[in-house]
Amino acid sequence: MSIQSKTAIVTGASQGIGAGIVSAFLERGYKVVATSRTISKSGSFAASDNIALVDGDIGKAATAETVAKTAVDRFGSIDAVVNNAGIFFTKPFTDYTAEDFLSLVSTNLEGFLYVTQLAVKQMLAQKTGGSIVTITASLADNPIAGVNAAVPMITKGGLNAVTLHLAMEYARDGIRVNAVAPGVVDTPLHKDTPKEAMKKLSPMGRVSTVKDIADAVLYLTEAQTVTGEVLHVDGGAHRGKW
Repeated sequence: MSIQSKTAIVTGASQGIGAGIVSAFLERGYKVVATSRTISKSGSFAASDNIALVDGDIGKAATAETVAKTAVDRFGSIDAVVNNAGIFFTKPFTDYTAEDFLSLVSTNLEGFLYVTQLAVKQMLAQKTGGSIVTITASLADNPIAGVNAAVPMITKGGLNAVTLHLAMEYARDGIRVNAVAPGVVDTPLHKDTPKEAMKKLSPMGRVSTVKDIADAVLYLTEAQTVTGEVLHVDGGAHRGKW
């Protein structure tokens, strides 16, 4: 199957890393189903013959069903999924509320679960393999003193774990399952964060760009014998103290 006939789903697609990934897929010739809560109103993309926009909360099963159905009805297949939708915020551990936790689980875990289940079912029916790539976080492997992200990392660490398990479960079906674990990335999330402070969160003293993450996603999507990999794009932060 040529790239020109492949379809990718990207969640959390309206800005930042998600929008960069959508653009990278379109440049590579993929058809794309891009989804976020208000992507059709965001102005990031205009619907065309190559891209379908789906509004909705990816933490809801109904949204995932609409996304999967749109991919098959509009473009005929599901060949790649990028689970990018996610929320992240820091607090002292004892300050996280039940509502905080439910919000993290809904977007980060349910947002992964529902769309990935439907995509895998479709890939199995197609019998042509496929790729699942999930955006996790370097902080899941390497906590940084002063960055109080313990509760969000429950979800990101879980995504790393499910990546490994699914890679084994579907290896013989040609469905590859990988993750990209960014460190600090220059996105709208950090628009008010001083750049020098961001650089201190990387051993290389360099803040990753959206393109850095999108390039890693494209690599894993097309690397035909790479599965069960958590690819850290974090300037080496996951390796320890600096």
